[in-house]
Amino acid sequence: MGVRRDSAVGEQGSDGGRESAKAAKGSPSKQPGKRAAAGKDAPAKTAAPSGRGSASGKRTASPARKTAPAAKKAASAKKAAASGKKATPAKKSAASGKKAAPTAESSTPAKKVAPIKKAPPPRKQLVAPKKATAAVKAAPAETVVEPAGDESRTALVRRARRINRELAEVYPYAHPELDFENPFQLVVATVLSAQTTDLRVNQTTPALFAKYPTPEDLAAANPEEVEEILRPTGFFRAKTKSVIGLSKALTEDFGGEVPGRLEDLVKLPGVGRKTAFVVLGNAFGRPGITVDTHFQRLVRRWRWTGETDPDKIEAAVGALFPKSDWTDLSHHVIWHGRRICHARKPACGACPIAALCPAYGEGETDPEKAEKLLKYEKGGLPGQRLNPPQAYLDAGGRPAPPLGAG
Repeated sequence: MGVRRDSAVGEQGSDGGRESAKAAKGSPSKQPGKRAAAGKDAPAKTAAPSGRGSASGKRTASPARKTAPAAKKAASAKKAAASGKKATPAKKSAASGKKAAPTAESSTPAKKVAPIKKAPPPRKQLVAPKKATAAVKAAPAETVVEPAGDESRTALVRRARRINRELAEVYPYAHPELDFENPFQLVVATVLSAQTTDLRVNQTTPALFAKYPTPEDLAAANPEEVEEILRPTGFFRAKTKSVIGLSKALTEDFGGEVPGRLEDLVKLPGVGRKTAFVVLGNAFGRPGITVDTHFQRLVRRWRWTGETDPDKIEAAVGALFPKSDWTDLSHHVIWHGRRICHARKPACGACPIAALCPAYGEGETDPEKAEKLLKYEKGGLPGQRLNPPQAYLDAGGRPAPPLGAG
């Protein structure tokens, strides 16, 4: 009986031993991470004899649990060490960046130096053409004002006065080409000469002055009747208004007399500086320069001035001559412009002052062809006045035919 109990116990013990072994083997499988984290110490503690059963298994499990925080600490330390090792390349790259920086800085001065040396030349080249073009544009204006070459002011004055002397010999009979007997007729005829020829005015005024001989008569005239008389001169309505208006002003403000002062004349309707100087110079003997279309054209061709405004031309040309020469100078220039130095085709080949003219060659230079371009007495043709001065007739001039005579 006793033996059976012992065997039973032994069998139980052996079974229990097996179970405990199994438990010992099963406990590590449940916590693989802890053993892997614990390293080599965990197998040494779990290698205790299995004969004592489950109690020993319980004791062996507790050290594994205690070693888990240490394993975690070791893992974190390894990770930190790994991160430290990985960070070293960044430090190296930073160090390499610091070392590379001087190379970049050393390269920049070379880039800066090259543009500084090359930049000024293109800027100078761009500015120079602008200055050159400005000078080229300004040159024509200067050449118009000054004669060909570098003519001084003194040389210009001498040349201008010599031209006037030459023209005085060519046109000794030069005179105003409007027929008149008194200042009133002259001022009316000069107003009517706008936008037409002196010939047409001279053919029209006889009928006008025959019907209205005084300012009082013309001031009281019927405008329609005056318009009919002035129709051949063109712009007859405007001209009728002007001559009637100036006649009223003479009657009311000046006692029916034409004033002999420039400031009074220019106040009359239709009277400007040109008309006033014609009246002052030829009716009162007071010097004045008449700047008409012919005068403007010729003084620019001769390069006496480059101005285009009549008042400025008057001032510029007047500075070249004594005041006593102004009236005759106007006649000489205007006569030459009407007979030889035409607007479209000047007769350069027949010009008596060709050697003094900077514009020689703009017209016909062949003498025979140029002679065919001459007008009035220079071309053997009648003049513009119906009643010219005797000096003109003595020089071979012919009077103009009356209106409607051909």
